[in-house]
Amino acid sequence: MAMRSTTAAFAAVAAAAPRGALLRLFSTTSSLSPSFPFPQTTEQTPAREQGEPNTNLFVSGLSKRTTSEGLQAAFSKFGEVVHARVVTDRVSGYSKGFGFVRYATLADAAEGIKGMDGQFLDGWVIFAEYSKPKQSPSQPQNNTGPGYGNYGSPDRRWQ
Repeated sequence: MAMRSTTAAFAAVAAAAPRGALLRLFSTTSSLSPSFPFPQTTEQTPAREQGEPNTNLFVSGLSKRTTSEGLQAAFSKFGEVVHARVVTDRVSGYSKGFGFVRYATLADAAEGIKGMDGQFLDGWVIFAEYSKPKQSPSQPQNNTGPGYGNYGSPDRRWQ
């Protein structure tokens, strides 16, 4: 008996809805109607801030299996590579997905970016750009500020 009332209620809702509303809502076609409930934005995301041209490149998008030797071999096609290093996880020893390549000259570094940015390395698309200098933290971010209770600052511990 409950099955008939559920089916009847479902049929009543489907009949009350406009003919193509449910079909349009669950459609996977690429042509979305203007009545689609989500706003369509045409704004592009702002481009990332570029580093100053230097001989050190930041390479991201590396495979877990990429080694420093493989990175050096790939980038040496575009100039004299002084040093190449893939940053690895201490426990597993696998790549963290990024690394650094240092060229001998600025011209070689520019050619390295032009030749390797957006290319495949070990089956993954990699991105190369000029590295930015490491920012020194203005204040430590390790929960050292005033906290709850009397133990938030070093001079007032556990009173």
